[in-house]
Amino acid sequence: MRVMPLSKRGIQTSRLVLGCMSLGGRWGDPAPIDATLVRETEAAIDAAMEIGISMFDHANIYKMGKAEQVFGQVLKNRPGLREKIVLQSKCGLHERRFNFSKAHILESVDEILQRLSIDYLDVLLLHRPDPLMDPEEVGEAFGRLKAAGKVRYFGVSNMGASQMRFLQKSVPDQLAVNQLEMGLHHLHWLDQGVHVNQSAGVAVNFGEGLMEYCQLERVQLQAWAPLSQGRFTGAPSDNEPSHIRQTIALVRKMAADRGTTAEAIVLAWLMYHPALIQPVIGTSKPERIKACADAERQASLMTREDWYSLYVSARGERLP
Repeated sequence: MRVMPLSKRGIQTSRLVLGCMSLGGRWGDPAPIDATLVRETEAAIDAAMEIGISMFDHANIYKMGKAEQVFGQVLKNRPGLREKIVLQSKCGLHERRFNFSKAHILESVDEILQRLSIDYLDVLLLHRPDPLMDPEEVGEAFGRLKAAGKVRYFGVSNMGASQMRFLQKSVPDQLAVNQLEMGLHHLHWLDQGVHVNQSAGVAVNFGEGLMEYCQLERVQLQAWAPLSQGRFTGAPSDNEPSHIRQTIALVRKMAADRGTTAEAIVLAWLMYHPALIQPVIGTSKPERIKACADAERQASLMTREDWYSLYVSARGERLP
């Protein structure tokens, strides 16, 4: 039985993660957290836990902190909940600027902990690369956070292999996570390898060797936007190209043939990959969360032909 990289590091977590970006009301709404937002958050958490999700993904910029704040209110209302779940958050991105300075990381974590009403984070990610990153400064921040018991494990988001190696040389602990955009709508993570030594590879925008590096170093690959906002699970738009419409039809047929949901098929396609990718689903609607319940089972039932059929269809052209 294959074991997820996070589990090998001692983080017992679910195969799926609930992304919490949609919690806390509307973007840009300065209104304070109210009972309605708390109830919506509780409903999302309950739906996630009902289908076996135990890991929740945050970032300090989500709803300008309100996503963490409303989640923290639920944790205060349910004292025993914190120890049943794995909490991950991110820092380093603010108003389209990046800041991996030691002072900013330390301050951000204290603010995250305060908003979530917790004493420690299980995982902290650096949110997108900072061109001004000083690995030694980041390493000092991580060391202080680990020594203070405020963060158990560290990782990154949207970083390439060379950036991770550059950072790793000064970070005391091995990086545990890299969260990247991956899914049927965003195939560069696969095309990077398929188009080696081909001119078609020039148009591929994914870090060379990144998938291999993360697997070799036991870095948990997490996929953000794995359902691509319902692109393959809802009604097709009139503006969709023909190959996307064909892929939607294929997903629906597979779901109908297997007696499952389209969401489960789309997620299973990601989870079938030997890297043991952990999808981060980004909805707060209980019905959509529950529609993902069968994903892990479907991944175990998927065949290579199923997987390649979806890949080629979503590409819109045959493999070389």
